[in-house]
Amino acid sequence: MSEKLLMRALRNQAVDRTPIWLMRQAGRVLPEYRALKAEHGFVKMASTPELAARVTLQPIERFGWDGAILFADILTPLMPLDFGIDFAPGPVFAKPLEGAADLHRVKEVPAGGLDHVTEAIRLVRAELPADCTMLGFAGAPFTMASYLLDGGGSREHARLRAAVYCGEPWFPQLLERLADMTIGYLQEQIESGCEAVQLFDTWAGLLDEATYRRYALPAVQRIFRALKGKAPLLYLIKDGAHLFNAMLDSEADGLSLDWRMPFAQCREAAGDMIIQGNMDPGVLLGSADEVRNAARAILDANAGRPGHVFNLGHGLLPQISVENLQVLKDTVHSYGNAPV
Repeated sequence: MSEKLLMRALRNQAVDRTPIWLMRQAGRVLPEYRALKAEHGFVKMASTPELAARVTLQPIERFGWDGAILFADILTPLMPLDFGIDFAPGPVFAKPLEGAADLHRVKEVPAGGLDHVTEAIRLVRAELPADCTMLGFAGAPFTMASYLLDGGGSREHARLRAAVYCGEPWFPQLLERLADMTIGYLQEQIESGCEAVQLFDTWAGLLDEATYRRYALPAVQRIFRALKGKAPLLYLIKDGAHLFNAMLDSEADGLSLDWRMPFAQCREAAGDMIIQGNMDPGVLLGSADEVRNAARAILDANAGRPGHVFNLGHGLLPQISVENLQVLKDTVHSYGNAPV
């Protein structure tokens, strides 16, 4: 069993201090990332193992976070399939999914189609500090369906929402196919060296709880049941505060909290589940004192209980300064794990 700090926290064991990593820590904020992106472009960086590994390691080298999350795109497992995905700069699908007659296009990724991902993981593990945990990730089925149906990013998600309420069996079948694809993708990540994985449900927050339980939740449960015991399994719903009670039934080992979820209340309701989060990323746009106060408030609310990983309620914003990230890291690292 790993003795890494983050892995101990993910097993609900006592730790000397609360571990911390941040969503979107690989990229966006860092000047070294921006320089690399200006030279190579996003698609090349994400699809070239050496470049993806370099981006994954950059925040570890600068800040010493307790976890390194793989640099990849949420759509990575769909790219080898016949959807004509490009980035301009956001994802655009030349051949989006049209409906029931198109389900056959959502299938197992061809052999070798994700070799660049597994190679990037191996390269990162070869250079990763001994006390830093390697994290993998994937998009949840409902979120993947949103891109497939609407042909990329969308404000209204009209085709996705129409599919939810169409009353026909093809949409649940689509989510089941995407779940099976995701199981294989995360399994490859774990076998290649990822020690824990997170499932991102970026668009499930569009749904009310009853609809979420009917459509999105079964596909999430299918993934976590298949991977249970192979690595700690984390789950995030963006803008999902209203879905917290349903998230408790996800079969995840740990839940990443939206910053609008009251930490102490969620911590109590979650029982022995791992809790990750949940500082508002916007705080990092403010003063150093505000960053310290917000971080300490969350740590105080946890009150020294095991099974807490400090993180944000969502990913880093590009406008955040590296100086405030250093303040956050120093605050969490110096706090310890005892109530103050």
